Amino acid sequence: MRNIDFSSWQSVMLTLFGLVLVTLIGVGIRLVTMMTIQQRRERANRQINERLRVLIAAYKVLGGSFTGNLAVDPSHLRDIRRRGTEMAEGGSAATAPSDGGEGSDRSRRIRDAVEAALSDIILLGTETHVRLAEGAARALVEGRPVHTHDLVVALRDFIRAALDLDPVPGDLAIPMQGPTRPGGGGGGAGGRGKGGADDARQGGGKGGGGGRGGGGGGMGMGAGMGMGVGGGIGAGLHHAGAGDDPGDPGDPQRG
Repeated sequence: MRNIDFSSWQSVMLTLFGLVLVTLIGVGIRLVTMMTIQQRRERANRQINERLRVLIAAYKVLGGSFTGNLAVDPSHLRDIRRRGTEMAEGGSAATAPSDGGEGSDRSRRIRDAVEAALSDIILLGTETHVRLAEGAARALVEGRPVHTHDLVVALRDFIRAALDLDPVPGDLAIPMQGPTRPGGGGGGAGGRGKGGADDARQGGGKGGGGGRGGGGGGMGMGAGMGMGVGGGIGAGLHHAGAGDDPGDPGDPQRG
């Protein structure tokens, strides 16, 4: 306040200019700070949302089943073929698993989905998640069946805490969870597609037969019309020739 001088209009203008300049600098600093904080917050929110989305998807893959065989079969197609060959050589070819069977195909699809989910967890999971996922991946590499229940429980607790949900009550006896079993609707869709193609081919053949029948009918109709027109013209000419004959009783010049 001591530097404010109102003795002349030059001093007043200088004082007002200084106040405006200081105010603009303060507002600019505040805006820059707020924008920086907001950008960091938005980036953190995007990271948290993406992380939660991936971990929720992994949870659904690893813990979507409560019944049946909940262990992940690490066998590959070559292992199934080798076991089938060994069983066939051992005289039990009737019980050898088929390479294209539904069970082996489903187990391979479950294994592939679990491997992808474990990769996502190793990338975006916490330290506990990464340790559990690493153990499961190592067991798959070594060819041992894997149970994912412990990893599913860790993911469930983390996701509920991140979403500010109440923890799962401790007095509940939730059954052991395992990987989601994919549905087997591919064969039905292929069969429907094949049946549709057969129907289309049959419909095309019927349409071709109808076209040929239509062509024959058109030819017959054209021939009939030609014969009728030709007959009519011939009759007219014959009648005209008869009228020109002097001996024709219908000639008006006769007699």
